[in-house]
Amino acid sequence: MSLQEQIIAELGVKSSINAEQEVRKRVDFLKSYVKDSGASGLLIAISGGLDSAVATGLCKRATDELTEELGKEYKTLGVFQPYGTQADIEHSYETAKAFDLKYTVETNIEDTVNEVALEVEHGLKNIGVHQHISIPGKGNVKARIRMVVQYALSFEQNLLVVGTDHASEAITGFYTKWGDGAVDITPLSTLNKRQVKQLGSYLGVPQSVLDKAPTAGLWEGQTDEKELGISYEDNSDYLEGKEIAPEAREKLESFFRRTAHKRNAIPGI
Repeated sequence: MSLQEQIIAELGVKSSINAEQEVRKRVDFLKSYVKDSGASGLLIAISGGLDSAVATGLCKRATDELTEELGKEYKTLGVFQPYGTQADIEHSYETAKAFDLKYTVETNIEDTVNEVALEVEHGLKNIGVHQHISIPGKGNVKARIRMVVQYALSFEQNLLVVGTDHASEAITGFYTKWGDGAVDITPLSTLNKRQVKQLGSYLGVPQSVLDKAPTAGLWEGQTDEKELGISYEDNSDYLEGKEIAPEAREKLESFFRRTAHKRNAIPGI
């Protein structure tokens, strides 16, 4: 078995999908998990991007169906988490409106992140390192603070925190460990980016969200493809078992090997 075949098998990606069937399977998965856990619903952070929009659509279908079937309310709570002023925050609100979310909340993380960054800089100074926190380092703080807030909200409302990671992120390790990777359930995990977009089109994700360049939004001007140096087309082709340029294949496989620690259980002895 080639490394490509091993990776595809490990991540569980299909070479092609039927969007209607995949939506049904993932909604049922969410419903079953909510019922078995005794939770009152789901919490999804809506970033304004495609992945969170698709997850929002799945969550809302799941909790609507549970409410109808079981005769008590199950909620989907949409959380908007800008850092200061977010240029594309309207896409988060568009998503919430498209899926008719009854419950939403905005929690601005700027002050908290800046306080943590300041404490890190004090700590560095105390060991003789005089520098500001790095841009990627502060980006990781943002991702982790967002998750702290999500879990605090979910605890108070008895909700499960839903993740948006998928196979195209898993192969590259393109998520923050104990940040956006720290969740209760991931309904997109066996899809590549192209397939996530297929579900988005089927579910009715706003066109403005479907068309935008993917970004983690951790610093100004950041885009996934620019940061990784590989397109989601090549990424998705690879995960569907297709041939891609040797340099793109080598880069993806290198990412996969280097980021195994993000996908594996915590090592111990």
